[in-house]
Amino acid sequence: MTGPVPELEDRAVTCAERLCEADRVLLTSHIDADGLTSAAIAAQALERASIPFETVFKKQLDDQAIADIAATDYDTVLFTDFGSGQLDIIGAHEDAGDFTPVIADHHQPADRETEYHLNPLLFGINGASELSGAGASYVLARALAEVSDNEPDPSVAADGGTVTASGTANARADNRDLAALAVVGAVGDMQASGGELHGANAKIVAEGVDAGVLETGKDLALYGKQTRPLPKLLEYATDVHIPGISNDENGALRFLDGLDLELKRDGEWRRWSGLTNEEKQTVASALVRRAVSSGVPAKKIEGLVSTAYVLPEEPAGTELRDASEFSTLLNATARYERADVGLGVCLGDRDGALERARKLLRNHRRNLSEGIDLVTREGVTHEDNVQWFHAGDRIRETIVGIVAGMAMGNEGISRSKPIIAFAEKRAERESATANRSDDVPAADEEIKVSARGTHSLVRKGLDLSAVMGQASRAVDGDGGGHDVAAGATIPKGNEDEFIERADEIVGDQLS
Repeated sequence: MTGPVPELEDRAVTCAERLCEADRVLLTSHIDADGLTSAAIAAQALERASIPFETVFKKQLDDQAIADIAATDYDTVLFTDFGSGQLDIIGAHEDAGDFTPVIADHHQPADRETEYHLNPLLFGINGASELSGAGASYVLARALAEVSDNEPDPSVAADGGTVTASGTANARADNRDLAALAVVGAVGDMQASGGELHGANAKIVAEGVDAGVLETGKDLALYGKQTRPLPKLLEYATDVHIPGISNDENGALRFLDGLDLELKRDGEWRRWSGLTNEEKQTVASALVRRAVSSGVPAKKIEGLVSTAYVLPEEPAGTELRDASEFSTLLNATARYERADVGLGVCLGDRDGALERARKLLRNHRRNLSEGIDLVTREGVTHEDNVQWFHAGDRIRETIVGIVAGMAMGNEGISRSKPIIAFAEKRAERESATANRSDDVPAADEEIKVSARGTHSLVRKGLDLSAVMGQASRAVDGDGGGHDVAAGATIPKGNEDEFIERADEIVGDQLS
């Protein structure tokens, strides 16, 4: 069997064989949408291979977090969506015999190698745009299905039904049904540049479509097509700003009232997902005409259409049906110390976990809105090559990077410079089973740094992973990530020196 990414297959099989040799495994993962889907994919693959495991989540894989992992009695540790950038620390514990690491990650590796290391960057595949952490976990899951001695019932299909007489492939038996989660992770990791997934991600999409767990097609590139009433869908559509509609509640209503369509049923606004194809075409055409007449550049107008990734087995009109909305729902869980809730949703809990996730999502949206308003109102400080703000304790460190990215383009906040955000770092208190942590006081010693850029800046040479890594280490911190989005932790009081160094590095990259 050839895996979805042939370049990674041999290494994936090696990692899978090591996991199958383990008596039990400690699975540890990051907390964002990519990390949660990575953990969910790995958890289901381990369970199907009859490998006992326990799951923990970490906001940051620093020295203390790795030491805590080493202090457990697990001999085998599977790291998903992080671990590559901390290989020097992990390797020291491996050398000491504390545990054997198996890593499925896509971040820039540290200058150290280990035998069971699955990372696209090691094989010439871009980990920032072609394969996410969830994608790496999916490649590993496919290999686990291949090497495991455990044989799932071949009569069981991906949806829990039976295989049809036509010989439909058993997607659950070879873990292809997990492709949907891999796509949710990639979309959540902002890898759908230009409106669609590319490279190795596209191969995973193809497997998901073949398995019946994904559907794709061109659609309006607006967030909330499944859940937002039409006026709100258009009002909040700011990626492509359309004068008189975007950020204009009355304008969006007037636009819709001018269309010859049934836009309400039983007194309620319809949602995009409930429109017929003909109705969607009517709205989309009118939007394009308005954009053209308002002077929106042609290149921006092209951005109104993108590839939609739909999970057909999920109910229409819910967050879970659309990969983008699903990823946002997941981001709203672990960033508020409820990784267990996000994992539960990924694993199919459609009762308690989903309702808790929706409550967290409402809170998340409110916090994002307040954070964006704060940054826009108070403004940012412009250096020669970067812009920055310090949120202190007014924006949670787990969402300050999202706020920074969403604020770009607002009044006084440029999209032609990367933005750097500081926030006070909260002390982390976790349990081994990822149970909810109570609020704890902010740590006085450390500052969380988040940086966001644009794909246009990346094409010009921006690499925020290098910026965060080099600038943080210059002030006795540490950091890394991707070219378009990265983060760091630095000692409190070193923010000015960090900005000075980061500004120099960005200047060199973009010169």
